[in-house]
Amino acid sequence: MRACGLLGDMANPAILTVDDDPAVSRAVARDVRRRYGDRYRIVRADSGDTALEALREIKLRGEQVAILLADYRMPQMTGIQFLEHAMDLFPRARRVLLTAYADTDAAIDAINIVDLDHYLLKPWNPPEEKLYPVIDALLESWLAEPDAAISDTKVVGHRWSAPSYKVRDFLARNLVPYRWLLVDDPEGVRMLTAAGAAPEDVPLVVTSDGKVLIQPSEVDLAAHVGLSTTPMSDFYDLIVVGGGPAGLGAAVYGASEGLRTLLVEQRATGGQAGQSSRIENYLGFPDGVSGAQLTERARRQAQRFGAELLTTRQVVGLEAGGSSRLIRFADATAVASHTVVLATGVSYRKLTGPGLTELGGRGVFYGSAATEAPSCSGEDVYIVGGANSAGQSAVYFSRYAAKVHILIRGEDLRRSMSQYLIDQIERIPNIEVHPNTEVVAAHGEEHLERLTLCEKATNTYDVDTSWLFIFIGAEPRTDWLNDSVARDRLGFVLTGADLLSGGQRPAGWNLPRDPYHLESSMPGVFAAGDVRSESVKRVASAVGEGAMAVSLIHRYLESQ
Repeated sequence: MRACGLLGDMANPAILTVDDDPAVSRAVARDVRRRYGDRYRIVRADSGDTALEALREIKLRGEQVAILLADYRMPQMTGIQFLEHAMDLFPRARRVLLTAYADTDAAIDAINIVDLDHYLLKPWNPPEEKLYPVIDALLESWLAEPDAAISDTKVVGHRWSAPSYKVRDFLARNLVPYRWLLVDDPEGVRMLTAAGAAPEDVPLVVTSDGKVLIQPSEVDLAAHVGLSTTPMSDFYDLIVVGGGPAGLGAAVYGASEGLRTLLVEQRATGGQAGQSSRIENYLGFPDGVSGAQLTERARRQAQRFGAELLTTRQVVGLEAGGSSRLIRFADATAVASHTVVLATGVSYRKLTGPGLTELGGRGVFYGSAATEAPSCSGEDVYIVGGANSAGQSAVYFSRYAAKVHILIRGEDLRRSMSQYLIDQIERIPNIEVHPNTEVVAAHGEEHLERLTLCEKATNTYDVDTSWLFIFIGAEPRTDWLNDSVARDRLGFVLTGADLLSGGQRPAGWNLPRDPYHLESSMPGVFAAGDVRSESVKRVASAVGEGAMAVSLIHRYLESQ
């Protein structure tokens, strides 16, 4: 049996009453509702077990409980036993025991057992004299120090756990607000108790509506936090593969110009740019803009124009089917369109060396992992890489870390980093650049504890740190394309004039014209942004290519 009142408005703090006598239960709920029902949600239960079920649901939904009123004499579970269990979920809720005159000695004993705030003799008539003054005082006390309401998604996990980090990183990149709770923190323990889970079950995710997910996959997470994972149609004018700046640019311009547009992203919109703490050289933002802010604005803009966005869908194949282009997903489903824009971007190259793979997500991270920045407070952070993404992260982490060390293989940063970032780094006292230096190995048991560095290929030494962030290389995400479109020796997609060899069009090209500027070796399939061979690796140019691809798509469609 459920507790009464749980299906109504969940905004107000709760006052919960539990009594196995139906007449008494109705009476106390009636009297309490009459005076407090406009400010508090009155929840009525007929047994200790039912009341605890109600409390667990309230806890999972991130709501508050102000007062617990429990009858002393109940079968299976006494009022004192119920209050003991309830304290594990809502330790700051004020506790009241309803007793008969004969039970006053037991009620007095309960003051020590469950830190009882008050006991009330039954009957409490008139309530204006015997009930309301007591509850008024307890509510005043509770309001001065209430339990925190946590309406966002909650994540419970271990500090140095790769699966826990993966969940938090996924939510952060998809701009889903969440509260991070350590498994051994009091609130983390209470959340595990409410979910009926054990510490070994983490990462535990509790959504804003109280749904419990134990060790969820990214697909499960996406489905339960409001992200779309299934296409609404089986055919589109334009499918954009990849949700970075180029893909978002193509989606915005495609949808705004009337094309039925689907954007498919395997992990989270924004790509590498979405992880940037601050982009300061993007047109129109003189004070800079974070990658997350830019991504969120572009995502909302695309959706406002009618673009459909899918998350956690892995694309594994591209095929030509007459005048249509077919995109195949890892789950064996497919979706077709007239045209495709490839905007899958690049990924950071994996750093090789003993311990680096094993400590991934436990101190060794690829990209900025901005969710970890507050945890770096007062510690030394090491960043590998000399391009803009590394520089932006160094500036960001310098606000938290005692010192940020940038490790680069070259002599200085000028070959690969924008001058404005170099100037910033030089002005920040707790950033130090180490030229001609590489990471040789990583060491640690539960998490990263030490790095072995090599300077100028000869001088090897160890440094103590729990934080390594890697920004090296640019490997295109194109393995899934196989031989469907031509690529250069590094795997980047060839387009336009780069496909012409000695004035000859690419093999299999069946149109009486040369490929358009951003068009691949498969007609109607375009590439934009970092994934394209010889592209300029900047956010603005990626957005521009996404927009340009849509212009060329119109030309392509008109010629069909």
